Parts: sequence; structure tokens; C-alpha cells
Amino acid sequence: MSEENQKIDVLIIGSGPAGLTAAIYTSWLGLKTVVLESGIVGGRAWLAPQIENFPGFEFGIKGSELVEKMRLQALRFRAETREDEEVIGLELKGAVKRVVSRKQTYEAHAVIIATGTQRRKLLVPGETDFIGRGVSYCVTCDGPFFKHAKVAVVGNGEEAAIDALFLSDIANNVMVVTNERELEISGTLKDRLRNKPNIEIIKGKITKIVGEQIVKATKILDFDTLLEVEREVNGVFVSLGGVPMTAIVKNSGVATDRNGCLTVDRQQRTSIEGVFAAGDCTCGGMQVVTAAGEGAMAAMRASAHVRKVNA
Repeated sequence: MSEENQKIDVLIIGSGPAGLTAAIYTSWLGLKTVVLESGIVGGRAWLAPQIENFPGFEFGIKGSELVEKMRLQALRFRAETREDEEVIGLELKGAVKRVVSRKQTYEAHAVIIATGTQRRKLLVPGETDFIGRGVSYCVTCDGPFFKHAKVAVVGNGEEAAIDALFLSDIANNVMVVTNERELEISGTLKDRLRNKPNIEIIKGKITKIVGEQIVKATKILDFDTLLEVEREVNGVFVSLGGVPMTAIVKNSGVATDRNGCLTVDRQQRTSIEGVFAAGDCTCGGMQVVTAAGEGAMAAMRASAHVRKVNA
């Protein structure tokens, strides 16, 4: 860690669509901006095989391509993006905010939190035992290993549908286990799901994942019959969305709701002056386009705050 604190205008934690959009705006407005990312730039959006509903791309665009365009745009305005730099400490209540990473301590007039989410778990027997041996939370990462196999996708929302469609081009059979009584999918996505001959939709809940060295089967409680059945599968993909990655932020004094989502107003301001939040950590639209919009608003308000304190 550097002995001297680095002084900047705006520090952004997280480099998904919200964080990168915020970086584009603050750096475009002439503010010295640094983005810290504990993993890879782009967050979960980088993993999306195809994003079809982001404005301006009539035939869709790969998530990795979209976030790379955002990164390069921020870079053009001289924002700095630093990968593999985890934040381990926050002091946010003073006029000068201090953010401590494993490599450096930063001092900024404004902080934008865009930490995204972490994957929800099934919390059933066998889930933890078979992580990496048939249980996965990332279809684009692990899906190609299940060519011509039988797999289950757990979830009832858009993410589960997209994951199932992705897997249907790889695996022989794909079961969508809703985990809730109804699918919460509509429009063309629902039609595509139902029209795929190798996708089966089961209104039920996984109660156990079974195997030896690797996953062999899963037990499912059928909501209609209330009977538990065992179905042979080679892989289980959990597509239940995410929960906010906000523990360290909450500990610094930023208000959250009972689900751990950061509480913000319409201008993305948190409960601490000079601290803003955007994207999935606020549990808003949970879409790339809404994350980008929140990132832009947070950046504009953060920029106004910086100019006020420097006046």
C-alpha cells in the first residue's frame, strides 16, 4: 500500500454498467475519477451472452462487448479503472471520504457505490457439496462443460429464462424448475422458452441435490401434486438473481432497507452527504439500462456536490 493517500474528486466502487456510466459522466465533466473493481471490469453484465434490450443495438450485443465499450469511453475521458482492487475500509461521514483498498488509500470529495449483487443460493442439502462439480451460478462460465447433458435451471424470472435458452443450444435436455408457483416472464422471452423442444418447465422446488463425486440427480417437490420426485441431471444452474454486496458499506453507516439494499432518493443520494449509490446494490430495476441511468444520475449529483465543496 502506498504511504501517501491518493487525492481525487470522485471514487467509484464497482465497475458494472452503473459504475462505468458514472465514470463516463464524472470524467467527461472534468473530475478526476478512479473506479475500483474487486474482480473484472464489467461485473455480472460482462457474463451476459446477449443483451437484447439495451437501446441503440437493434440486434443485441454481448455483455462483454457492451461493458468494454463503456470502459473505453470512460478511458477516453481519462477515468482510471483499477481491477483486482478490493475495498476493505470506508470512512464516509467527513467532508473528505477515505476509501481503503488492499493496495492504496484514497481521499475523495464524493463516493459512488455501485457494488452490484452476489448470487442467491438455494440453501438445500447437496448444494454446497457439489459447487464446481455440477452446481453452478454462472451459465456462461460452466455451461459449455455440459454438452449433450441433462441440466436443471432453477428460477422463475428473466435471468432463468435467458440461462435456459443459452443451455438449450448446448445440453440435450433443460429443465426449468421455477422454485415459485408461477413463471414471472412475459413477451417474446416467454414464447422462446416455451417453443424450445428440449426445454421442460416444472412448477416445483428443488429440495435436494444428489450425487457422489459429481451431481447425478435432484429431488423436486411438485407444486401441483405435492409429491417429491427424483430427476436425473448432470448439472444444476442456480439462476435466482442476486443480493446486494453492501455489508462493508452498511458498516460505514450508509442506510439500507431490511433486504440489505442501499436506500437512495430519486437523485441517487444515500443517507450520507457526498455518498451516492447506483445499480443493483439499490435493488432498483435490476437491468443494464436502469443501472446505466442510475449511474448517470449519481454522477451528475456527485459532480454538483464536488463543485459545491470546492467553491
